[in-house]
Amino acid sequence: MQPFLTANWRYLAMLNYTVDPRLLAPLVPPGTEIDFENGETFLSVVGFLFLDTRLLGLPNPLHRDFEEVNLRFYVKRKSADTWRRGVVFIRELVPRHAIALIARACYGENYLAVPMTHEIEHVDSDVKVEFSWRRGRKCESLKMSATGEPQSIPAGSHAEFISEHYWGYTSLRSGCGEYRVEHPRWKIWNATSFELNAGVATLYGQQFAETLNQQPRSAFIADGLPITVHAREILL
Repeated sequence: MQPFLTANWRYLAMLNYTVDPRLLAPLVPPGTEIDFENGETFLSVVGFLFLDTRLLGLPNPLHRDFEEVNLRFYVKRKSADTWRRGVVFIRELVPRHAIALIARACYGENYLAVPMTHEIEHVDSDVKVEFSWRRGRKCESLKMSATGEPQSIPAGSHAEFISEHYWGYTSLRSGCGEYRVEHPRWKIWNATSFELNAGVATLYGQQFAETLNQQPRSAFIADGLPITVHAREILL
C-alpha cells in the first residue's frame, strides 16, 4: 500500500522533561497507557525540519520543506503479544495553514499554523539549531547547540526510550486513532547548550507550565533520516 507521507526529518532538537503522569492522564487515548522509563514518564518539546515532503508519493512545491515544533508524551498499546510504543502530540506548530488542515483532517491532531523560521549551522563538528515562531506580537524559539560527531544510541538507554517510538496515537470521538511511523535508527549529539523561550502556559496549557519551566532531564539533537508515515486506522 502506498504510504500516506514520506519525508526527511532533520536536526531534531529534543528537550525532555520528567512530568507527573497525573497531568497526562486526561490526554491518554483510549486503549493506550502511559509508557514509563524506570518509573518516570516524559514530556518532550521537539523542533525539526520536514524536507522533501510527499503526500501519496506526490510533492507539493509550496509545502515540501518546512519547520515543525511539537509537544509530545509517550504511551504504549498491547497488540496481540507485543507492545506498540508510541507518542501522543499535545500541540504541533507548522508554518502553513494547508499543512495544519490536512494533518487535523487525516490524523485528528492539534496542529496550529503560525509564522515560523529556522537557522541551522553545521560546520565541521559544531552544530547549532534554532526554530522560531511568532504568536501575535510575541516571538518564541527553541535553540540548541552541540559539538563533536553524532553517536549511536545505546540499547536500553534514556535516548533510546525518547527516540524509538514508532506509533502515533490520537483520541477521537469514535475511539483511538493509530498510525505507524518508520525510520532508521538515528544518531544523536548531546546538547552543550539549550533554551526554550516561550510562553508555555498559553501555548501548551497552564497545567504544563511548572514542568516546562524546570530543567529538562536531557537535551539532544538527532541527526534525522528519511521517514515514512502510514495512514491512520481507527481502533474501536
